[in-house]
Amino acid sequence: MVDLPPAGGRADGTVLVIPDLPGSRRYVYTLCLLAACTACLVLLQAELLAGLLTGSVTLALPIAALAGRALLLWVQESVAARFAASAKEHLRSRVLRSTMDSAGAQTTLVTRGIDAVGPYLTGYLPQMVLSATVPLAVLVRLCIADLTSALIIAGTLPLIPIFAILVGKHTKRQTERQWDLLSRLGGHFLDVVRGMETLILFKRAGAQARIVREMAVQHADATMKTLRVAFLSALVLELVATLSIALVAVPVGLRLLNGSVDLETALLVLLLAPEAYLPLRAAGTKFHAAAEGLTVLKNVLELKEKAPSVAVNTRPPDLRTARISLEGVTVRYPGREEPAIRDFWLTIEPGERVALIGPSGAGKSTVLSVVLGLTKPSEGRVRVGDIDLREIAGWHDCLTWVPQRPWLMAASVAENIRLADANATDVDIDRAAAAAVLDVSMDRPGRELSSGQRQRVALARALLRRSAPLVLLDEPTARLDTQTEQAVLAASRKLLAGKTALLVAHRPALLPETDRVVRVG
Repeated sequence: MVDLPPAGGRADGTVLVIPDLPGSRRYVYTLCLLAACTACLVLLQAELLAGLLTGSVTLALPIAALAGRALLLWVQESVAARFAASAKEHLRSRVLRSTMDSAGAQTTLVTRGIDAVGPYLTGYLPQMVLSATVPLAVLVRLCIADLTSALIIAGTLPLIPIFAILVGKHTKRQTERQWDLLSRLGGHFLDVVRGMETLILFKRAGAQARIVREMAVQHADATMKTLRVAFLSALVLELVATLSIALVAVPVGLRLLNGSVDLETALLVLLLAPEAYLPLRAAGTKFHAAAEGLTVLKNVLELKEKAPSVAVNTRPPDLRTARISLEGVTVRYPGREEPAIRDFWLTIEPGERVALIGPSGAGKSTVLSVVLGLTKPSEGRVRVGDIDLREIAGWHDCLTWVPQRPWLMAASVAENIRLADANATDVDIDRAAAAAVLDVSMDRPGRELSSGQRQRVALARALLRRSAPLVLLDEPTARLDTQTEQAVLAASRKLLAGKTALLVAHRPALLPETDRVVRVG
């Protein structure tokens, strides 16, 4: 029936295995119980319909049996939908915790990939449980009613799974190829988008567009081949099931004519024979819809999770007295031979304002990301006072960050500023906006603001976090005109007053606001 291995098992082939999913055992046991109830109602419905046609049963009883089957189907779909939602959430968390190197492949897996698991969990799995219970119940009942028909069904039933397995192996190969092409397409497309500026600079955007187009055509061809196999296999299964039912119906009709079987028994056989084949036919059809999900499920369960990070349980020290030290920090990114920064040392004293300068690509923003705690050093460490940064809880509450390209949501300017402090009053927001020389009453969503306006929104957010003792600025005056730059500089002076700061500066306008300049690269 359904193989439930111990936790940590794997899903191989088309065997129904659901390891490492919360509530999986309870879900399968519930499906088995619902399938047993469905099998009982199938037999009861056939008995009542045969009795109705022979005049021994009223119409109300078969209708009640049909209503019962509909109710069971609704319960099964509800249970399956609830389990699939929790399972997909668990799988997405597992992918995000994995050690996948390709961000594009990870993005494809988290979005399109995990969604494909739904048809497997809500369609194919419940149908396979039904396929293991309903035909068995029908065979047992027909052995009592008409042994000849039961033997014919028992001989022809295996033909459907045999053909389904033969076709399923080919479908599995096609689906794995389709998913591989989709993962490569998603990963390559993300890499192209990330490097679009470089591609345009070196006049390679057109060549990459052709490559993406070719990969999309390959994926479309693989999808059409998979659909072709699905349609042909459905035809084969329907043909086998129809011929099998005919092998049962024709002899029963002939025996009814010569009087060797009574009418009620013949009707019972004719009503139950299609029910014996129906679950297997439906499972074969649903397998193709679930094949991609099964492939994704196997891939996700084979992912290795990242090593657990250092326990985070230490409160941050007082940055008014604690120095920040980067000790031999080296950062390596996957897919790049050269490290972003190598053996970098820096000490920031309490209240000191340090500017990082250097050519583009030297690693200035990486240094900022390391201090933020968003990037973990491949070698070396960051200490705040005498505590390793990885051990500090609530580190982000101690700092405010103005990125080079601020993220704004499609909301008002005031709401975008309020992201820095959900409890801020309208008066607080007005003061922060005024300090950043920003008109908070602008009737434009954040995403439609100019570069200068977006930068001033980010500064207003930082100004709203008055209690944060550490300020990190990543080229706040980049891509600004002279007038806007002066407004941003004025806001930056108010922001930096009396605080520890680390700044990335391409343009010299910020340097007078700092105590020390450090060259990177």
